[in-house]
Amino acid sequence: MIFEVDNVKGFSDYLPPESLMREAIINIAKKNYHLHGFLPIESPIIEFDELMKPSALPLEENDDAVSERFRLKDRAGRNLGLRYEFTFQLARIFKQNPNIGLPLRKYQIGPVFRDEPVRLGRTRQFIQCDADIIGDSSIKADFECICLIKDILNELNLPFLNIKVNNLKLISSILESVEINAVKSIMRELDKLDKIGEDSVKLNLKKYANSNTILTLFKLMEKPLDFFRENAFEGSQEVESLIKMCSLAGISLKFSPNLMRGFDYYTGNIFEVSPPGKSSIMGGGRYDKLIGRFLNKEIPAVGVSFSIESIMANFPSELSSIKTNQTPKIIIISIGKDKESINLSKSLRNSGISCSIFYGNIGKSLEYANSFKVPFVAFLGDLEIAKKKLRLRDMHSGQEIELTEKQLIKKLSQ
Repeated sequence: MIFEVDNVKGFSDYLPPESLMREAIINIAKKNYHLHGFLPIESPIIEFDELMKPSALPLEENDDAVSERFRLKDRAGRNLGLRYEFTFQLARIFKQNPNIGLPLRKYQIGPVFRDEPVRLGRTRQFIQCDADIIGDSSIKADFECICLIKDILNELNLPFLNIKVNNLKLISSILESVEINAVKSIMRELDKLDKIGEDSVKLNLKKYANSNTILTLFKLMEKPLDFFRENAFEGSQEVESLIKMCSLAGISLKFSPNLMRGFDYYTGNIFEVSPPGKSSIMGGGRYDKLIGRFLNKEIPAVGVSFSIESIMANFPSELSSIKTNQTPKIIIISIGKDKESINLSKSLRNSGISCSIFYGNIGKSLEYANSFKVPFVAFLGDLEIAKKKLRLRDMHSGQEIELTEKQLIKKLSQ
């Protein structure tokens, strides 16, 4: 049997320029996490499989992320698995570190794994960017997460996307008001509205309620937030408070009573960013019952996350204007002047200018610079040493000028 060399389905390689764009998005996320006061943490990719079946999720095998986890065994036969997200790991971290100072504002960026069908923006290994505020039960923490989302969207050239908000308590209260008992099953069907349409969802709901009840439910879900607040629906006040706080920061939230996510672990406000007719690219919410479960106490928490793959798949044109690191910024072509070229590279790097040295072959050096869109090359040979000036070529215009080392550093530093 001949083995065909290929990637495992759902796992990808990323080469320049795509890898540079991925790096740029991660750097934008890190920058904003730090600007908002979040601190980095790291956790293992592999965990005990039992840890991945949280008791806080009563319908754990119906939860897509949990049921699609990758399972494996080590040499001792222990049941292990690849992490499918970061949040469930926090329960273990707080059990092992019960004296962590609260509130904790943490972020984490790294690969997570799900054995799920491959689709646009979702591979089986993807880079997730998480930010959480742990130990703060106030709406102000929810507000801080929304501000973080907005700043990241702005820097990714996606300020036009709406941030939708709802509340799990409000959803439950709406369903209970029309005397529907299968709350989570109904939520799962309502979550499909954008994917399969209202008629198909109504048809599916007939497994749980009669036609009149379904009609009443849909009419109720068309009501504005004021209606739910005035009629004392649980959770409506939390949504209203969050919308008001965000308006103070110039952020407009869209109340969406049909927004459903995280039925098995979110406990309050939920929020989401999704392009029209597409899956969510960014979302989060409040989950007050998950982190403290091994400590037998409630630890309030709220967070937001997104994946690099989803952002890149849905917005290639918007991302094209984001500045990426070009490595190198300049190529030094040594024409028999290796020592001098090495010394020049040291000076450039000490000035924060990325560079590479190519030795001897001018043609291949220029070909490389063109292939990777390196903006400048500098020639260093006998003539340049005699003049004490470098010959710098602008690879975009083809223009060449002679510069001293100091002039070169000044030009490239601009």
